[in-house]
Amino acid sequence: MRRRTAGGLAGARRRLPRLAAAACLGLCAAWAAVAGPDLARAGAADAGTVDAGIADAGAADAGVADAGAAYAGAAAVPVAAAAPLATGPVRHGTPPRIVTLAPNATELVYAAGAGADIVGTVLRSDYPPEARAIPRIGDGIQFSEETILTLRPTLVVGWLPSDGTRSLERRLAPLGVPLVYANPKSLDDIPALVRDLGDRLGTRAAADAAARGLERRIRALRPAPPPPQTVFIEISADPLYTLGRDPLTNDLLARCGGVNPYATHAIAAPQVSVESVLHLNPQVLIVSPYGRETLAARRAWWAQHGLPAALADRIYAVDPDQLHRPGPRLVDAAEAICADLRDSRTRP
Repeated sequence: MRRRTAGGLAGARRRLPRLAAAACLGLCAAWAAVAGPDLARAGAADAGTVDAGIADAGAADAGVADAGAAYAGAAAVPVAAAAPLATGPVRHGTPPRIVTLAPNATELVYAAGAGADIVGTVLRSDYPPEARAIPRIGDGIQFSEETILTLRPTLVVGWLPSDGTRSLERRLAPLGVPLVYANPKSLDDIPALVRDLGDRLGTRAAADAAARGLERRIRALRPAPPPPQTVFIEISADPLYTLGRDPLTNDLLARCGGVNPYATHAIAAPQVSVESVLHLNPQVLIVSPYGRETLAARRAWWAQHGLPAALADRIYAVDPDQLHRPGPRLVDAAEAICADLRDSRTRP
């Protein structure tokens, strides 16, 4: 059994919003983690959503939440790949003063070479380590417009549109300050976003170097041998949540030789039943341990329920901050997951 993250993730719950009685945003729309890339509390639940794994049996899982609403605290709206980042005026000759509204936005700005120009961010922005010293303007779900305005930003970078960001946009528009969204839909969008930020912030050389490095690593991903393996991604244990219609994570899995059995689910981060997972019988489990939920504990739990993948030790752990934040470290998660799926081919 691979244990590369079981010990190191013991404190991850402190870094993630609670998931109990709430959906995860994946990225959990990552995914909000899944997690903005961050995981976030859901603003509403759909008690009547039918569990994708046993829909034909008429079983329903209560508490399913829209992933977009989870992070923003409001109804989500569709966002086109990385395109929104290219909109709005670029203010040349003005020293940048950047506010980021999500941890993945912070990581992308640092990758673009402009991390030192961030003057405000949200509570969960803790990577790279120097980001912890940035003043806080909210928790990622709620933020203070007045505090943001007093910081005199020249650019605000968010993840997903929400009622809160739209209100902020209206306050920023008369000042000529753009609010852009960094919402990648594929791994290839991540280096593209880094380049776009570099162009906007006057750090093109650093951003291009970082983007080229990410592109090389994405091209070098080594998938497991065919045929594709079904992969269940557990983003919360109690209640049990997974990733559904999340194009970014599903793109990652496809590049590694995997397929998400919940990929066609109506929402990005559905709550599912144990019976549904047993019915689907995924070949591989990927979990994001946090708090006391170590990899060994999750393997024992699923083995106790008779899941063949757990009994065969085809269960792996991945750092939730890497997997559920749609930024540069998602490439780290992709490399680890590709290695896991190759390893799973060696197990019965």
